[in-house]
Amino acid sequence: MNIIQFEDKPLAHYSYAIISDHKMALVDPSRHVNQYYELAEKHNAKITAVFETHPHADFVSSHLQIHKETGAKIYVSKLLGANYPHQTFDDGDVLKLGSITFKGINTPGHSPDSITIIAEDKANNYVMFSGDTLFIGDVGRPDLREKAGNMKAKREELAKNMYATIKNKFKHLPDSTIVYPAHGAGSLCGKNMSKDSSSTLGKERLENWAFKDVTEDEFVAHILKDQPFIPSYFGFNVDLNKNGAENLESSIAKPSFHFKIDSNKTYDALIIDIRNQAHFKQNHLANSFNIMAESDNDKFETWLGSIVNPEEAFYVVLNSSKERETILNRIAKIGYEKQLVGLLTLSETRFEHSEPFNLNDFENHLENYTIIDIRNKSEVDEGKIFKNAIAIPLNQLRTAKDEIPTDKPIVVHCAGGYRSAAGSSIISKITHNVAVYDLSDAVTKFQ
Repeated sequence: MNIIQFEDKPLAHYSYAIISDHKMALVDPSRHVNQYYELAEKHNAKITAVFETHPHADFVSSHLQIHKETGAKIYVSKLLGANYPHQTFDDGDVLKLGSITFKGINTPGHSPDSITIIAEDKANNYVMFSGDTLFIGDVGRPDLREKAGNMKAKREELAKNMYATIKNKFKHLPDSTIVYPAHGAGSLCGKNMSKDSSSTLGKERLENWAFKDVTEDEFVAHILKDQPFIPSYFGFNVDLNKNGAENLESSIAKPSFHFKIDSNKTYDALIIDIRNQAHFKQNHLANSFNIMAESDNDKFETWLGSIVNPEEAFYVVLNSSKERETILNRIAKIGYEKQLVGLLTLSETRFEHSEPFNLNDFENHLENYTIIDIRNKSEVDEGKIFKNAIAIPLNQLRTAKDEIPTDKPIVVHCAGGYRSAAGSSIISKITHNVAVYDLSDAVTKFQ
């Protein structure tokens, strides 16, 4: 079987192309279609099928655009209630692609409409594309469909469904079956995923906690405990994927661009500044939030979709015009391009700056500062870095004004420095007449 895995690092997302006899099937494709088209050209293959294992919460899929541009059929569960042309693919359904046979299995748990795609070749080699059902070392979280999608389900109900899925749905598959999930470590669709990009079903049966001999109650208690926060955009993306996203290229062409602005006017929308924290602190527009997007290691998409609400208008400040296409594409991965008003670059005009932080004074006089810990709840539960810190997760800061004392200078910290840049800029906007400092990577001195 010729299988090519694609990785989107910022979202820890895996998609797949399967090629046989000059035909290609895709599984859970990302928003960016050109990578699949270029592969099809390289192999002289026609894209004839797109499998969606479920309506994804953390990224926007390109299934509808691929269908429109290639004629490929989209295969989804009938339970999804898809509002685009599709072929249902559930228990017992079969599709032949060259020498490969695809079969559908309904595997509820992460969502009520999840399916796992089983591929078998003529040599009886098995592969499973498990979507967000079975991860490497974990299973998908069951708490994302209480408010979104065609089928809504309570987390306890889906946790029980996941138990039944793991215990019963894969029994007929050999240990040698290769497991290809839709996500890896770093995704918010699970909590303890491995960094490995694939595994075998036999290895998962031995090592994955979900296959252990536990009762349903024990399984449910474990899967519901300490799940990560749910970003604001997750439900929005479920519904967007259920309907199918617009063409990427035409969609990202709409936001305006303003080069080297020199007017310190008041903008009628949020301002997201993606530059590194040093440049941001030296000079930035009033009331802007610093969500860095310097590399694929920065979780820009996740934090943009956690801090900015769906359909909330915003501008983005770039380092330079060279970043326009890259950042537009990153914003489009979570479907936020429609609410992006425009992109900006700054001139040499001095706008606002952040006061320098006296780390030495902070170290020697902690009692003189209000310390805000913006790490996630699960991180704080493992131990505070500063005993008297007030814990407010980054994704909740914008609505936490009443929880933040303003009688002392405020110092914001996370675990390594990336999030505290965003956190300190948000607190600076929602508080007044008090100095707000970013501890940044100096936090490592206190751990």
